[in-house]
Amino acid sequence: MLLSRLFSRTIRKSGDPGESASADLLMRGGFIRQLASGVYSYLPLAVNVIRRIESVVRVEMANLGAQEVIMPVVNPADIWKESARWYQIDAEMARFQDRSGRDMVLAMTHEEVAAILARSEILSYRQLPCIIFHIQTKWRDDPRPRAGLLRVREFTMKDSYSLDLDAEGMERSYAAHLEAYKRIFSACGLPVTVVTSDLGLMGGLKADEFMYLNDIGEDTLIICSNCGYAANRQVAAFDKRSNQEETPLPLEKVHTPGVKTIDALADNLKLPKEKLAKAVFLMATAEEKFILALVRGDLEVNEAKLAKAARVSAFRPAVEEEITSRGISPGYGSPIGAKNVTVVMDDSLQTAANFVAGANERDYHFLNVNAGRDFEADIVADISFASAGRRCARCGEKLIEKRGIEVGNIFGLGTKYSESMNCTYLDRDGKRKPVYMGSYGIGIGRLLASVVEQYHDDYGIIWPPRLAPFDIHLVDLVSGREQADHVRGRLERAGYRVLHDDRDERAGVKFNDADLIGIPVRITIGEKTLKEGCVELKLRWEKEKSAIPIEELEKRVCALISGLDDTFRKRFPLESRKDILHSQQRNET
Repeated sequence: MLLSRLFSRTIRKSGDPGESASADLLMRGGFIRQLASGVYSYLPLAVNVIRRIESVVRVEMANLGAQEVIMPVVNPADIWKESARWYQIDAEMARFQDRSGRDMVLAMTHEEVAAILARSEILSYRQLPCIIFHIQTKWRDDPRPRAGLLRVREFTMKDSYSLDLDAEGMERSYAAHLEAYKRIFSACGLPVTVVTSDLGLMGGLKADEFMYLNDIGEDTLIICSNCGYAANRQVAAFDKRSNQEETPLPLEKVHTPGVKTIDALADNLKLPKEKLAKAVFLMATAEEKFILALVRGDLEVNEAKLAKAARVSAFRPAVEEEITSRGISPGYGSPIGAKNVTVVMDDSLQTAANFVAGANERDYHFLNVNAGRDFEADIVADISFASAGRRCARCGEKLIEKRGIEVGNIFGLGTKYSESMNCTYLDRDGKRKPVYMGSYGIGIGRLLASVVEQYHDDYGIIWPPRLAPFDIHLVDLVSGREQADHVRGRLERAGYRVLHDDRDERAGVKFNDADLIGIPVRITIGEKTLKEGCVELKLRWEKEKSAIPIEELEKRVCALISGLDDTFRKRFPLESRKDILHSQQRNET
C-alpha cells in the first residue's frame, strides 16, 4: 500500500490534552475520525487492526466449537417486551417507530435475539450444548462518552451465547469462555484482571469482567494483593466485623439541634462514625416502592447491591413529601416509627449494639438503638461500598483500589431469558425444559484502544506484531521510485503486508510518521545504503539500526518476523507491569 494513496493522513498537533493517550494517538495517526459525540469512523489503518483482532477472536471461538451468525442491529420492540427489558432500560436504549408505527429498538446487546433464534432452531436435547457468536455493531446512548474509543455510543462487540441443557452445562460453557477470553487478551498483548462484577441490565446468576488496569478507567476495582481477591466495587465484599461486644442499653432520646449530617452528629456526640447509623431514602422507579436503606455511619450505600437485595431495577432519590408522609423527618430519619417503607439494613448493623439513629423528630436522635428490638428490618444484606483500607473478607489483609477499563465480560444467565421468552427443548423423557443460557462479550474498539494505552511512547503507537495494521513500514528516501518499488514487490511476494511511504516529504517527517503509526518493522531505503547494496532495518521499540544486504532481504526479514511475537513479548513482558494482578480463578463474594 502506498502511503500517498492511503485514505487517511497523520496530524502533527496533539488533540485535547484531557483525552486519553489512545484517543490522541489514534486521531493523530490517521486511524479514526470523530463524527459525533461517542461516534467514530474507522479509517483503513484501524480497520486492518480490527480485522486482526477479529481473527484472534474467531480462532478462539472456533476452538470452543462456536458457530458464527449475524444478528440484526434493528430489533422489534416486542422481543424486548417479552424479556421485560423494554420497561427496565431507560434513555440508553434507542427506540423508534417504523413507517407502520411499530416500536423498534437499536440493539444494545443480543440476548433477546439469541433466545428467539434458539426457540426456533433448538427442538431436542440432542442439539445441545451449542454456542453461537457474532461480531456486530451496537448502540448504547451513553450520557458521558469520552476518551475516544474507550467510552462510545456506537460500538462493535463480539458476543457469543451458550445454550445448554442444565446449570452444570452452563457452568462448563462459562468456564470455557473464561479461559478462551484469557487467551484472546494474552494473544493481543493486553494484561487483564478477572473480577467479579454486577449483573446489571443483563441479569442472571453470575458475572465476571476482564479489566485492563489503567488510571484512565472509569471502573473502580477492589483488590487484595495478598490472596488475589478482585471484584468491581459495585459488588465487592469486605470484612465488617467488629470486635466490640456490648450489652443492649435502654433507648434514649437526645437533643441534637441543627445536626443533620453524619459528620456533624459524630462531632456533636463525640462518637466515631462506626457507632452511628445512616439512613438513605429512595424510590424504586418501576415498582414505586419506598426504600429506607440503613448503613453504618462510616459506610456508603451501594445502589447496585441495594437494588439486588430489594429486587428492584432502578432508583431515584425520594422527595421531601414522600419522606414526611411516611413519618420520617429529613435529616433525623430512621426506621423507628416509619410506616409504609421497606427497610433494607446493611449487615454491618445486624450484630451492632447501641448505635445512634434519627428519632424521626426534628433536632432529635436516639442513643442505644438496637435492630430487632427498636425496629425490624425487612431485608438484611450487604448494601455498602467496599473501599481501600477495608479488610479483605477472605484473608483479613487491607484492600486496595485500582482503576480499570472493562474490555470483556461473561454472564451466566441461567433461564432468565429462556423462561420469559419460552425458549425450551424436549428432554429424553419428552418433557419441555428451559434452555440454560450464557452471554459473553468483548468490545473490539475498546480492546484496540486499550492496546494503544498499553503500548505507546512519546513518539507514537507501538503495535504488537500480531495486531499491527501492516507488517513492514517501508520508508523511501531515494530520488527515484524504481528501487523502492522493487524492494516493496519482493517483500509483498514473500507474503508481507507493506506500507510504502512514497510521499515527497523530508526524511524527518517520514520517520516521525512511522513512529506515530507504530508498525513494528521499519525498512529504510536511502541513497547511501543503496550504494552499499543494503537497506536499513529498525524495530519500532529499539534505537539500534542494522544494514541488510538487499540480496538477503527476504531471508533476513523472514527470520526476523517469524520470531517477532517472541521478541516483542520479551521486550514487553506482561508480568513486568507491577500494578497488574492476575486472578487465577473466579472470585466468589
